[in-house]
Amino acid sequence: MRDVYVIGAHTIKFGKYLENGIKELTAWTVEGVLKDAGMDRKRLSSAWFSNSAWGMRNFQHCIRGEVALRPLGIDSIPITNVENACAGGSTAFHGAWKDVALGIADISLAVGVEKVYAPNKYMMFAGFMSGMDVELIGEMMKQAQNAPPINIEVPKEQVDAAARTKKSRKPKSLRERFQDYWYMFATYVMLGESIGYDTLKLLRESSQGGGAGGSDRSAFMDVYAYAARMHMREYGSTQRQLAVIASKNHWHSTMNPNAQYTFDLSIDEVLSDRLVSFPLTRSMCAPIGDGSASAILATEEVVKKMGVSARAIKVRGSVQVSGRDRGENEPDIAERAAKIAYTRSGLGPEDIDLAEVHDATAFGELHQTEALGFFPMGEGGVHAEKGETKIGGKKPINTSGGLTSRGHPIGASGLAQVHELVTQLRGEAGKRQVEGARIAMAENGGGVLGIEEAALCINILEKP
Repeated sequence: MRDVYVIGAHTIKFGKYLENGIKELTAWTVEGVLKDAGMDRKRLSSAWFSNSAWGMRNFQHCIRGEVALRPLGIDSIPITNVENACAGGSTAFHGAWKDVALGIADISLAVGVEKVYAPNKYMMFAGFMSGMDVELIGEMMKQAQNAPPINIEVPKEQVDAAARTKKSRKPKSLRERFQDYWYMFATYVMLGESIGYDTLKLLRESSQGGGAGGSDRSAFMDVYAYAARMHMREYGSTQRQLAVIASKNHWHSTMNPNAQYTFDLSIDEVLSDRLVSFPLTRSMCAPIGDGSASAILATEEVVKKMGVSARAIKVRGSVQVSGRDRGENEPDIAERAAKIAYTRSGLGPEDIDLAEVHDATAFGELHQTEALGFFPMGEGGVHAEKGETKIGGKKPINTSGGLTSRGHPIGASGLAQVHELVTQLRGEAGKRQVEGARIAMAENGGGVLGIEEAALCINILEKP
Protein backbone atom coordinates (compact mmCIF):
# COMPACT_ATOMS: atom_id res chain seq x y z
CA MET A 1 0.00 0.00 0.00
CA ARG A 2 1.13 3.54 -0.74
CA ASP A 3 1.81 6.19 1.88
CA VAL A 4 -0.99 8.74 2.10
CA TYR A 5 -0.84 12.39 3.12
CA VAL A 6 -3.42 15.03 3.99
CA ILE A 7 -2.56 18.05 1.83
CA GLY A 8 -5.67 20.08 2.58
CA ALA A 9 -8.14 20.39 5.47
CA HIS A 10 -10.98 22.80 6.14
CA THR A 11 -14.08 23.40 8.22
CA ILE A 12 -16.63 26.18 8.28
CA LYS A 13 -17.78 27.64 11.58
CA PHE A 14 -20.42 25.30 12.94
CA GLY A 15 -23.74 26.89 13.87
CA LYS A 16 -27.31 27.37 12.69
CA TYR A 17 -27.72 28.10 8.98
CA LEU A 18 -31.48 28.20 8.46
CA GLU A 19 -31.17 30.34 5.33
CA ASN A 20 -28.51 28.19 3.64
CA GLY A 21 -28.80 24.78 2.02
CA ILE A 22 -26.56 21.72 1.71
CA LYS A 23 -25.18 22.91 -1.64
CA GLU A 24 -24.04 26.21 -0.13
CA LEU A 25 -22.42 24.56 2.90
CA THR A 26 -20.69 22.12 0.55
CA ALA A 27 -19.37 24.94 -1.63
CA TRP A 28 -17.95 26.83 1.34
CA THR A 29 -15.82 23.94 2.57
CA VAL A 30 -14.80 22.63 -0.86
CA GLU A 31 -13.56 26.06 -1.88
CA GLY A 32 -11.76 26.30 1.46
CA VAL A 33 -10.03 22.94 1.23
CA LEU A 34 -8.93 23.50 -2.38
CA LYS A 35 -7.41 26.82 -1.34
CA ASP A 36 -5.69 25.19 1.65
CA ALA A 37 -4.23 22.48 -0.61
CA GLY A 38 -3.26 25.03 -3.25
CA MET A 39 -4.76 23.07 -6.12
CA ASP A 40 -7.45 23.11 -8.80
CA ARG A 41 -10.55 20.89 -8.50
CA LYS A 42 -9.78 19.30 -11.88
CA ARG A 43 -6.86 17.46 -10.29
CA LEU A 44 -9.17 15.42 -8.03
CA SER A 45 -9.29 11.72 -8.91
CA SER A 46 -12.19 10.68 -6.63
CA ALA A 47 -14.52 12.06 -3.96
CA TRP A 48 -16.36 10.71 -0.90
CA PHE A 49 -19.43 12.58 0.33
CA SER A 50 -20.86 12.16 3.84
CA ASN A 51 -24.39 13.18 4.80
CA SER A 52 -27.15 11.66 6.92
CA ALA A 53 -30.25 13.87 6.91
CA TRP A 54 -30.62 15.49 3.47
CA GLY A 55 -33.17 12.86 2.53
CA MET A 56 -35.24 13.36 5.68
CA ARG A 57 -35.16 17.16 5.36
CA ASN A 58 -35.46 17.75 1.61
CA PHE A 59 -36.16 14.30 0.10
CA GLN A 60 -32.67 14.14 -1.45
CA HIS A 61 -32.36 10.48 -0.52
CA CYS A 62 -30.03 9.47 -3.35
CA ILE A 63 -27.03 10.78 -5.36
CA ARG A 64 -26.33 13.42 -2.73
CA GLY A 65 -22.65 13.85 -3.49
CA GLU A 66 -23.24 14.11 -7.23
CA VAL A 67 -25.96 16.72 -6.66
CA ALA A 68 -23.89 18.79 -4.21
CA LEU A 69 -20.56 18.65 -6.06
CA ARG A 70 -21.60 19.12 -9.71
CA PRO A 71 -22.37 22.86 -9.29
CA LEU A 72 -18.75 23.21 -8.13
CA GLY A 73 -17.37 21.68 -11.31
CA ILE A 74 -16.60 18.35 -9.65
CA ASP A 75 -18.04 15.62 -11.86
CA SER A 76 -16.94 12.71 -14.07
CA ILE A 77 -14.75 11.29 -11.30
CA PRO A 78 -16.02 8.49 -9.00
CA ILE A 79 -18.17 10.06 -6.25
CA THR A 80 -19.12 7.72 -3.43
CA ASN A 81 -21.94 8.61 -1.03
CA VAL A 82 -21.45 7.71 2.63
CA GLU A 83 -24.06 7.47 5.39
CA ASN A 84 -22.71 6.13 8.67
CA ALA A 85 -24.56 8.24 11.24
CA CYS A 86 -22.17 10.33 13.37
CA ALA A 87 -19.19 8.40 11.94
CA GLY A 88 -19.98 9.49 8.38
CA GLY A 89 -17.25 12.13 8.08
CA SER A 90 -14.48 9.83 9.26
CA THR A 91 -15.86 7.04 7.04
CA ALA A 92 -15.55 9.38 4.04
CA PHE A 93 -11.98 10.13 5.12
CA HIS A 94 -11.26 6.40 5.40
CA GLY A 95 -12.70 5.84 1.92
CA ALA A 96 -10.55 8.57 0.41
CA TRP A 97 -7.53 7.13 2.22
CA LYS A 98 -8.21 3.68 0.74
CA ASP A 99 -8.53 5.13 -2.78
CA VAL A 100 -5.08 6.70 -2.51
CA ALA A 101 -3.41 3.90 -0.55
CA LEU A 102 -4.60 1.22 -2.99
CA GLY A 103 -3.66 3.16 -6.12
CA ILE A 104 -7.24 3.83 -7.22
CA ALA A 105 -6.68 7.58 -7.08
CA ASP A 106 -3.72 9.92 -6.67
CA ILE A 107 -5.78 12.71 -5.08
CA SER A 108 -9.07 12.13 -3.28
CA LEU A 109 -11.55 14.50 -1.64
CA ALA A 110 -13.54 13.73 1.52
CA VAL A 111 -16.48 16.00 2.33
CA GLY A 112 -18.96 15.94 5.21
CA VAL A 113 -22.02 18.21 5.23
CA GLU A 114 -25.05 18.32 7.50
CA LYS A 115 -28.04 20.50 8.35
CA VAL A 116 -29.49 19.34 11.66
CA TYR A 117 -31.15 22.43 13.12
CA ALA A 118 -34.79 22.94 12.11
CA PRO A 119 -37.75 24.98 13.40
CA ASN A 120 -39.68 21.74 14.03
CA LYS A 121 -37.78 20.50 17.07
CA TYR A 122 -39.92 17.36 17.32
CA MET A 123 -39.01 16.23 13.82
CA MET A 124 -35.40 17.28 14.42
CA PHE A 125 -34.98 15.17 17.54
CA ALA A 126 -37.01 12.29 16.11
CA GLY A 127 -34.49 12.08 13.28
CA PHE A 128 -31.84 10.84 15.70
CA MET A 129 -33.78 7.58 16.07
CA SER A 130 -32.59 6.59 12.59
CA GLY A 131 -29.19 5.95 14.21
CA MET A 132 -30.73 2.87 15.84
CA ASP A 133 -32.44 -0.28 14.58
CA VAL A 134 -35.85 1.32 14.05
CA GLU A 135 -37.68 -2.00 13.85
CA LEU A 136 -36.49 -2.87 17.35
CA ILE A 137 -37.27 0.45 19.06
CA GLY A 138 -40.54 -0.83 20.53
CA GLU A 139 -38.79 -3.90 21.95
CA MET A 140 -36.01 -1.71 23.33
CA MET A 141 -38.54 0.52 25.10
CA LYS A 142 -40.20 -2.49 26.74
CA GLN A 143 -36.82 -3.80 27.91
CA ALA A 144 -35.92 -0.37 29.28
CA GLN A 145 -39.17 -0.21 31.23
CA ASN A 146 -38.52 -3.63 32.77
CA ALA A 147 -34.80 -3.12 33.45
CA PRO A 148 -33.74 -2.83 37.10
CA PRO A 149 -32.95 0.77 38.06
CA ILE A 150 -29.41 1.99 38.69
CA ASN A 151 -29.69 3.31 42.21
CA ILE A 152 -27.83 6.60 42.08
CA GLU A 153 -29.58 9.43 43.86
CA VAL A 154 -30.01 12.63 41.88
CA PRO A 155 -28.77 15.55 44.00
CA LYS A 156 -31.61 17.78 45.24
CA GLU A 157 -29.97 20.90 43.79
CA GLN A 158 -30.10 19.25 40.34
CA VAL A 159 -33.81 18.56 40.66
CA ASP A 160 -34.41 22.11 41.93
CA ALA A 161 -32.37 23.61 39.06
CA ALA A 162 -34.38 21.65 36.51
CA ALA A 163 -37.64 22.83 38.06
CA ARG A 164 -36.47 26.46 38.15
CA THR A 165 -35.44 26.32 34.50
CA LYS A 166 -38.82 24.93 33.49
CA LYS A 167 -40.68 27.65 35.44
CA SER A 168 -38.46 30.45 34.12
CA ARG A 169 -39.15 29.72 30.47
CA LYS A 170 -40.93 32.54 28.70
CA PRO A 171 -44.62 31.73 28.05
CA LYS A 172 -45.39 31.11 24.38
CA SER A 173 -47.79 33.27 22.42
CA LEU A 174 -51.00 31.82 20.97
CA ARG A 175 -49.37 31.71 17.54
CA GLU A 176 -46.27 29.97 18.91
CA ARG A 177 -48.40 27.42 20.73
CA PHE A 178 -50.42 26.72 17.58
CA GLN A 179 -47.20 26.30 15.56
CA ASP A 180 -45.83 24.00 18.27
CA TYR A 181 -48.92 21.80 18.22
CA TRP A 182 -48.83 21.65 14.44
CA TYR A 183 -45.18 20.54 14.47
CA MET A 184 -45.98 17.95 17.13
CA PHE A 185 -48.95 16.62 15.15
CA ALA A 186 -46.96 16.43 11.89
CA THR A 187 -44.16 14.55 13.64
CA TYR A 188 -46.61 12.25 15.41
CA VAL A 189 -48.27 11.23 12.14
CA MET A 190 -44.95 10.77 10.33
CA LEU A 191 -43.54 8.59 13.10
CA GLY A 192 -46.76 6.70 13.68
CA GLU A 193 -47.02 5.74 10.02
CA SER A 194 -43.33 4.80 9.92
CA ILE A 195 -42.74 2.86 13.13
CA GLY A 196 -46.29 2.15 14.28
CA TYR A 197 -48.52 4.00 16.73
CA ASP A 198 -48.07 1.38 19.46
CA THR A 199 -44.30 1.92 19.36
CA LEU A 200 -44.82 5.66 19.32
CA LYS A 201 -46.96 5.38 22.45
CA LEU A 202 -44.13 3.55 24.20
CA LEU A 203 -41.74 6.29 23.12
CA ARG A 204 -43.95 9.00 24.52
CA GLU A 205 -44.21 7.14 27.82
CA SER A 206 -40.45 6.66 28.05
CA SER A 207 -37.82 9.24 28.90
CA GLN A 208 -35.88 7.82 25.95
CA GLY A 209 -38.46 9.20 23.56
CA GLY A 210 -36.41 12.30 22.87
CA GLY A 211 -38.20 14.80 20.66
CA ALA A 212 -40.72 12.17 19.64
CA GLY A 213 -41.91 12.01 23.21
CA GLY A 214 -42.27 15.74 23.44
CA SER A 215 -39.06 16.49 25.35
CA ASP A 216 -36.11 18.58 24.21
CA ARG A 217 -33.31 16.13 23.60
CA SER A 218 -32.36 13.30 21.30
CA ALA A 219 -32.72 9.71 22.43
CA PHE A 220 -28.92 9.44 22.44
CA MET A 221 -28.68 11.69 25.50
CA ASP A 222 -30.58 9.05 27.49
CA VAL A 223 -28.27 6.34 26.14
CA TYR A 224 -25.20 8.31 27.23
CA ALA A 225 -26.77 9.10 30.61
CA TYR A 226 -27.48 5.43 31.25
CA ALA A 227 -23.88 4.51 30.36
CA ALA A 228 -22.59 7.29 32.63
CA ARG A 229 -24.65 6.01 35.58
CA MET A 230 -23.33 2.49 34.96
CA HIS A 231 -19.77 3.87 35.04
CA MET A 232 -20.48 5.82 38.22
CA ARG A 233 -21.82 2.71 39.92
CA GLU A 234 -18.96 0.46 38.81
CA TYR A 235 -15.97 2.79 39.17
CA GLY A 236 -17.09 5.62 41.41
CA SER A 237 -16.76 8.30 38.76
CA THR A 238 -18.65 11.49 39.56
CA GLN A 239 -20.84 14.11 37.99
CA ARG A 240 -18.21 16.70 38.89
CA GLN A 241 -15.64 14.85 36.76
CA LEU A 242 -18.01 15.15 33.81
CA ALA A 243 -18.36 18.86 34.58
CA VAL A 244 -14.56 19.20 34.58
CA ILE A 245 -14.44 17.67 31.10
CA ALA A 246 -17.23 19.88 29.77
CA SER A 247 -15.73 23.02 31.30
CA LYS A 248 -12.35 22.17 29.81
CA ASN A 249 -13.85 21.78 26.32
CA HIS A 250 -15.76 25.02 26.59
CA TRP A 251 -12.49 26.74 27.49
CA HIS A 252 -10.74 25.13 24.52
CA SER A 253 -13.49 26.38 22.20
CA THR A 254 -12.90 30.01 23.22
CA MET A 255 -9.68 29.76 21.19
CA ASN A 256 -11.33 28.13 18.15
CA PRO A 257 -13.06 30.59 15.81
CA ASN A 258 -14.77 27.69 14.00
CA ALA A 259 -16.56 26.44 17.11
CA GLN A 260 -20.32 26.78 17.50
CA TYR A 261 -19.86 27.81 21.13
CA THR A 262 -16.99 30.15 21.97
CA PHE A 263 -17.79 31.02 25.57
CA ASP A 264 -16.15 29.78 28.75
CA LEU A 265 -18.03 27.96 31.51
CA SER A 266 -16.78 27.17 35.00
CA ILE A 267 -17.23 23.74 36.55
CA ASP A 268 -19.92 25.10 38.85
CA GLU A 269 -21.75 26.72 35.93
CA VAL A 270 -21.78 23.39 34.10
CA LEU A 271 -23.15 21.63 37.19
CA SER A 272 -25.86 24.23 37.76
CA ASP A 273 -27.06 24.19 34.14
CA ARG A 274 -30.39 22.60 33.21
CA LEU A 275 -30.51 18.85 33.82
CA VAL A 276 -31.01 16.88 30.60
CA SER A 277 -30.82 13.29 31.84
CA PHE A 278 -28.90 12.62 35.04
CA PRO A 279 -25.96 13.01 35.37
CA LEU A 280 -25.81 15.08 32.17
CA THR A 281 -26.56 18.80 32.22
CA ARG A 282 -27.09 20.81 29.06
CA SER A 283 -23.49 22.09 29.06
CA MET A 284 -22.24 18.50 29.01
CA CYS A 285 -24.10 17.75 25.75
CA ALA A 286 -23.29 18.63 22.14
CA PRO A 287 -25.44 21.43 20.70
CA ILE A 288 -27.71 21.10 17.67
CA GLY A 289 -26.24 22.78 14.61
CA ASP A 290 -25.19 22.69 10.97
CA GLY A 291 -21.80 22.58 9.30
CA SER A 292 -19.40 21.22 6.73
CA ALA A 293 -15.79 20.05 6.73
CA SER A 294 -13.41 18.44 4.26
CA ALA A 295 -9.96 17.02 3.57
CA ILE A 296 -7.86 16.25 0.50
CA LEU A 297 -5.59 13.21 0.55
CA ALA A 298 -2.77 12.47 -1.88
CA THR A 299 0.22 10.25 -2.59
CA GLU A 300 3.79 11.05 -1.59
CA GLU A 301 4.62 11.62 -5.26
CA VAL A 302 1.90 14.26 -5.54
CA VAL A 303 3.14 15.92 -2.34
CA LYS A 304 6.65 16.20 -3.77
CA LYS A 305 5.48 17.46 -7.17
CA MET A 306 3.31 20.12 -5.54
CA GLY A 307 6.12 21.15 -3.20
CA VAL A 308 3.94 20.91 -0.07
CA SER A 309 6.03 18.49 2.00
CA ALA A 310 6.33 20.98 4.89
CA ARG A 311 2.54 21.09 5.39
CA ALA A 312 1.53 17.58 4.31
CA ILE A 313 0.41 15.39 7.21
CA LYS A 314 1.03 11.65 6.94
CA VAL A 315 -1.77 9.20 7.67
CA ARG A 316 -0.07 6.61 9.89
CA GLY A 317 -3.21 4.52 10.25
CA SER A 318 -6.87 4.55 9.22
CA VAL A 319 -9.32 2.02 10.63
CA GLN A 320 -13.05 1.46 10.20
CA VAL A 321 -14.92 -1.14 12.23
CA SER A 322 -18.53 -2.07 13.02
CA GLY A 323 -20.10 -2.97 16.33
CA ARG A 324 -20.97 -6.51 17.35
CA ASP A 325 -23.08 -8.40 19.84
CA ARG A 326 -21.00 -8.79 22.99
CA GLY A 327 -21.19 -9.15 26.72
CA GLU A 328 -20.87 -6.12 28.98
CA ASN A 329 -17.42 -7.18 30.16
CA GLU A 330 -15.96 -7.80 26.69
CA PRO A 331 -13.82 -5.16 24.89
CA ASP A 332 -16.01 -2.54 23.25
CA ILE A 333 -15.79 -1.26 19.68
CA ALA A 334 -13.33 1.56 20.45
CA GLU A 335 -10.95 -0.79 22.28
CA ARG A 336 -10.98 -3.19 19.35
CA ALA A 337 -10.51 -0.43 16.77
CA ALA A 338 -7.69 1.17 18.77
CA LYS A 339 -5.84 -2.13 18.99
CA ILE A 340 -5.99 -2.48 15.20
CA ALA A 341 -4.92 1.15 14.67
CA TYR A 342 -1.96 0.85 17.04
CA THR A 343 -0.84 -2.38 15.37
CA ARG A 344 -1.07 -0.97 11.84
CA SER A 345 0.72 2.25 12.73
CA GLY A 346 3.37 0.67 14.92
CA LEU A 347 2.41 3.03 17.74
CA GLY A 348 0.83 2.81 21.17
CA PRO A 349 -1.39 5.06 23.29
CA GLU A 350 1.71 6.52 24.93
CA ASP A 351 2.82 7.87 21.52
CA ILE A 352 -0.31 9.97 20.96
CA ASP A 353 0.37 13.63 21.73
CA LEU A 354 -3.22 14.83 21.40
CA ALA A 355 -6.59 13.43 20.34
CA GLU A 356 -10.01 14.45 19.13
CA VAL A 357 -12.55 11.96 20.48
CA HIS A 358 -16.30 11.59 20.00
CA ASP A 359 -17.78 13.50 22.93
CA ALA A 360 -21.45 13.89 22.02
CA THR A 361 -21.57 14.20 25.81
CA ALA A 362 -18.84 14.72 28.39
CA PHE A 363 -19.19 11.07 29.35
CA GLY A 364 -18.33 10.14 25.76
CA GLU A 365 -14.91 11.73 26.24
CA LEU A 366 -14.38 10.10 29.62
CA HIS A 367 -15.18 6.68 28.19
CA GLN A 368 -13.09 7.07 25.05
CA THR A 369 -9.96 8.18 26.91
CA GLU A 370 -10.17 4.85 28.73
CA ALA A 371 -11.14 2.73 25.72
CA LEU A 372 -8.28 4.15 23.62
CA GLY A 373 -5.80 3.20 26.33
CA PHE A 374 -4.85 6.69 27.43
CA PHE A 375 -5.95 5.96 31.01
CA PRO A 376 -6.83 2.77 32.91
CA MET A 377 -10.49 1.77 33.03
CA GLY A 378 -12.32 3.76 35.66
CA GLU A 379 -9.66 6.50 35.85
CA GLY A 380 -10.59 8.77 32.94
CA GLY A 381 -12.41 11.19 35.20
CA VAL A 382 -9.62 11.18 37.76
CA HIS A 383 -7.01 12.17 35.18
CA ALA A 384 -9.33 14.83 33.77
CA GLU A 385 -9.65 16.35 37.26
CA LYS A 386 -5.86 16.51 37.45
CA GLY A 387 -5.85 18.67 34.30
CA GLU A 388 -4.05 16.11 32.16
CA THR A 389 -6.51 16.39 29.24
CA LYS A 390 -6.37 20.18 29.08
CA ILE A 391 -4.08 22.11 26.75
CA GLY A 392 -0.79 22.17 28.63
CA GLY A 393 -1.52 18.78 30.23
CA LYS A 394 0.04 15.40 29.50
CA LYS A 395 -2.63 14.26 27.02
CA PRO A 396 -4.66 17.16 25.54
CA ILE A 397 -8.08 15.95 24.40
CA ASN A 398 -10.51 17.82 22.13
CA THR A 399 -8.45 20.98 21.72
CA SER A 400 -11.07 22.18 19.22
CA GLY A 401 -13.71 22.21 21.95
CA GLY A 402 -14.95 18.79 20.90
CA LEU A 403 -18.48 17.98 19.83
CA THR A 404 -19.65 19.38 23.16
CA SER A 405 -18.59 22.90 22.24
CA ARG A 406 -17.27 22.93 18.67
CA GLY A 407 -20.59 21.42 17.59
CA HIS A 408 -21.85 18.21 16.05
CA PRO A 409 -23.37 18.43 12.55
CA ILE A 410 -23.60 14.66 12.14
CA GLY A 411 -21.95 13.96 8.76
CA ALA A 412 -19.28 16.64 9.17
CA SER A 413 -17.97 15.99 12.69
CA GLY A 414 -15.37 13.36 11.81
CA LEU A 415 -13.76 15.60 9.21
CA ALA A 416 -13.81 18.56 11.60
CA GLN A 417 -11.74 16.38 13.94
CA VAL A 418 -9.25 15.78 11.13
CA HIS A 419 -9.08 19.52 10.40
CA GLU A 420 -8.24 20.25 14.03
CA LEU A 421 -5.47 17.65 14.15
CA VAL A 422 -3.98 18.77 10.83
CA THR A 423 -4.00 22.36 12.10
CA GLN A 424 -2.26 21.29 15.31
CA LEU A 425 0.38 19.16 13.56
CA ARG A 426 1.15 22.01 11.18
CA GLY A 427 1.71 24.28 14.19
CA GLU A 428 -1.06 26.64 13.03
CA ALA A 429 -3.50 26.38 15.97
CA GLY A 430 -2.64 29.74 17.53
CA LYS A 431 -3.57 30.11 21.21
CA ARG A 432 -4.73 26.51 21.46
CA GLN A 433 -1.53 25.09 19.96
CA VAL A 434 -0.19 21.94 21.63
CA GLU A 435 3.55 22.42 21.82
CA GLY A 436 5.72 19.67 20.35
CA ALA A 437 2.79 17.68 18.93
CA ARG A 438 3.91 15.07 16.40
CA ILE A 439 1.32 12.26 16.56
CA ALA A 440 -2.44 12.81 16.80
CA MET A 441 -5.50 10.57 16.84
CA ALA A 442 -9.15 11.08 15.85
CA GLU A 443 -11.88 8.71 17.12
CA ASN A 444 -15.37 9.09 15.68
CA GLY A 445 -18.32 6.78 16.40
CA GLY A 446 -21.82 6.63 14.99
CA GLY A 447 -25.19 5.07 15.76
CA VAL A 448 -26.05 2.53 18.45
CA LEU A 449 -26.71 -1.19 18.09
CA GLY A 450 -26.92 -3.24 21.26
CA ILE A 451 -24.54 -1.81 23.85
CA GLU A 452 -22.04 -0.02 21.60
CA GLU A 453 -21.70 2.18 18.54
CA ALA A 454 -22.77 0.71 15.21
CA ALA A 455 -19.74 2.16 13.39
CA LEU A 456 -16.44 3.68 14.45
CA CYS A 457 -13.34 5.05 12.73
CA ILE A 458 -9.90 5.86 14.07
CA ASN A 459 -7.35 7.92 12.14
CA ILE A 460 -3.77 8.48 13.31
CA LEU A 461 -1.87 11.39 11.78
CA GLU A 462 1.84 12.33 11.89
CA LYS A 463 3.64 15.62 11.53
CA PRO A 464 6.14 15.74 8.62
